[in-house]
Amino acid sequence: MLRRNCLLLFLCFLFEQSSCAPFQSRPGQEWPRQTGPSAAGRNGGSRGFQRVKRGWVWNQFFVLEEYMGSDPQYVGKLHTDLDKGESAVKYTLSGDGAGTIFTIDQITGDIHALRSLDREEKPYYTLRAQAVDVETNRPLEPESEFVIKVQDINDNEPKFLEGPYTASVPEMSPVGTYVMKVTATDADDPTYGNSARVVYSILHGQPYFSVDPKTGVIRTALPNMDREVKELYQVLIQAKDMGGQLGGLAGTTTINITLSDVNDNPPRFSKSIFHLRVPESSAVGSAVGRIKAHDLDIGKNAEVEYNIVPGDGGAMFDITTNEHNQEGIIMLKKPLDYETKKAYTFKVEASNAHLDPRFHNFGPFKDTATVKINVLDVDEPPVFSKPSYAMDVYEDTPQGTIIGAVTAQDLDAGNSPVRYSIDWKSDLDSFFDIDPVRGTISTNELLDRESIAQHNISVVATKVSKYDNPVLTSRVAVTVHVLDINEFPPELAMPYETFVCESAKVGQVIQVISARDQDLPQAGQRFSFKSPQEGVKTKNFTIRDFGNNTAGVVTLRGGFKRRSQEIYHLPVVIEDGGLQMLSSTGTLTIRVCGCDTDGSLLTCSAEAIFLPVGLSTGALIAILVCIVILLVIMVLYVGVRRQKKKETLMTSKEDIRDNVIHYDDEGGGEEDTHAFDMGTLRNPKVIKENLFRRDVKPELGLCPRRPIASQNSADISNFISQRLQEHDGDTSAPPYDSLATYAYEGEGSVADSLSSIESLKGEMEEDYDYLNEWGPRFKTLAGIFEMSTWASFGQRYF
Repeated sequence: MLRRNCLLLFLCFLFEQSSCAPFQSRPGQEWPRQTGPSAAGRNGGSRGFQRVKRGWVWNQFFVLEEYMGSDPQYVGKLHTDLDKGESAVKYTLSGDGAGTIFTIDQITGDIHALRSLDREEKPYYTLRAQAVDVETNRPLEPESEFVIKVQDINDNEPKFLEGPYTASVPEMSPVGTYVMKVTATDADDPTYGNSARVVYSILHGQPYFSVDPKTGVIRTALPNMDREVKELYQVLIQAKDMGGQLGGLAGTTTINITLSDVNDNPPRFSKSIFHLRVPESSAVGSAVGRIKAHDLDIGKNAEVEYNIVPGDGGAMFDITTNEHNQEGIIMLKKPLDYETKKAYTFKVEASNAHLDPRFHNFGPFKDTATVKINVLDVDEPPVFSKPSYAMDVYEDTPQGTIIGAVTAQDLDAGNSPVRYSIDWKSDLDSFFDIDPVRGTISTNELLDRESIAQHNISVVATKVSKYDNPVLTSRVAVTVHVLDINEFPPELAMPYETFVCESAKVGQVIQVISARDQDLPQAGQRFSFKSPQEGVKTKNFTIRDFGNNTAGVVTLRGGFKRRSQEIYHLPVVIEDGGLQMLSSTGTLTIRVCGCDTDGSLLTCSAEAIFLPVGLSTGALIAILVCIVILLVIMVLYVGVRRQKKKETLMTSKEDIRDNVIHYDDEGGGEEDTHAFDMGTLRNPKVIKENLFRRDVKPELGLCPRRPIASQNSADISNFISQRLQEHDGDTSAPPYDSLATYAYEGEGSVADSLSSIESLKGEMEEDYDYLNEWGPRFKTLAGIFEMSTWASFGQRYF
């Protein structure tokens, strides 16, 4: 590097007067911005502004980057024509890096770089220079700007900023198939020399891949690269500057190229014949065995489909593909029987599910193998001749009658004997029995179709083994239908409510009847209807059979009257169509009713015939309303009368013997202690003796005994206690709460006695028997009044 820099400086020195003119001023060149010494100094002292020669000129300087010399690197020289070599001119430098990176000799104008520079860090520096007078420090020339450019050298190698790289290309690709593109970056100046011109080459990875020297595009270079042979390739790419010439700097990167799979390999069985074994007791749908065809491809290109080639034994089995490991699972499609067939042979074909048309010329993408399956003998339970049995028996069949038989057989080579039994859970009432050897089923009880019409029993066949093998059993369902016999006579379908209008005409059908029978079948039964004595006509009604299991009640006359006869009874004979015909006689009750003109029912009541002729329904309703209003008025009158008798007649507050407190509020009973103080009437010394019975009603004729007035009226407490004892010992007192008088009421009282008990006789003397004379409908009213009187009595004295 140092030798090369020195060579460049030497060349610049040789061409200093020509090619390196920017480093030094050229006398006589014009520079519009510069001014030199005045023309007067050169032309005899004439004064005025005249065009003069350029005083000092420079354009730009160059400095080599990465200078490694021990002395400061010489950059260039500044000079002005005003400098006569007498050290009268001083040069100054300012701007980027002045004094730190660049320095100038103030006398000679030589510029030097104090340290090594890097173009990639800063490509140029802008500085300003000026020439001044040494003594006066006055500028001799205007300040001028110049540029020092860092000249590039090849000090940066190309770099792959995104490496290492990963790429893929399909296997079996033709030569020149695009793989990817790589790009290297060089930090050197691309405008100067060949420092940044990069050339690509492949160092490792041939002869499989190639790279374009200029663009860096990588392509395949070898045809028919097989992934199954080699899947991963590592390619080393080099990028070199200086156009790849000797001395250029280089950088490398690694590319991992993977061959992606294509379906270029068919599936292949590892062997041509597969031997499998399966017990004959295997269930339908169970796996018999597994086979596999190997495919060298991966992913969906290795997916295999298996099919059984139609032929011998193929109908007994099926095959499916396991999606996880691509195995072929052979499934049992039908039950096996060792005694029928001991081995099966068939072919299985394996093929790819996804084919690539580019490789059809490689041959068929399928393979075939032979599968041989041997059936293993298993000790099996006995087998019934039918999957289920159905038997019929008439009800009331005698006990022990054989109704059918079941048959089971041991199909194994030993042909062991079979024993039969009935599962007790299916025949809890033991209606049937079975012969353990022959399998015949017989009745054990009388059967009744009306109780149980169908019996479902389970027959068990057990294999008798000669060795200590487990007991093998099998079951079969047996359905026993109980057939009906004609044991129930027919009867009327329902209790009919039949009526005939008084205005009915001769031959009119007044009722349609039908019948029912508990015997089977319910559908398709045949019933016939007739009168008890066929051929003898009755006077009023007859039965007409319609022939469709229904009949009609027909009138034989008209002019029915409720006054003469309200109810008629008509017997009906019903016969069924069984082999042993049964019959029964039912009776229809026919009421005579009143109807309107269109035959609609009005009333069937017998009392209606006693009503006066000419009264309509509206008139009857009006009469009843009037009666109700009269009853309400009478009840209100009685209530008002009783209310007046309850007014208090004694309001005197001067009688100290018995004070009757008069107030208008209704008391709350014995627990009401807020209206007045009950403590003044209580005597804790009173002994409860001679308690009277309160469970009998007192006689109405007895009146309370008037006690003798106390001689010591000042002691009210003793007086009241004495009267309480006398009253409690009175057996004629009523058994409910009552008001008792303990003292005299006074002489000449206008109100008479205040005791409500004495007034009972006057109120009870009122007699309501006169209401009975008004008719039977007023008996209820008389009873209501009497009950109302007793209710008022109870409310008053309870």
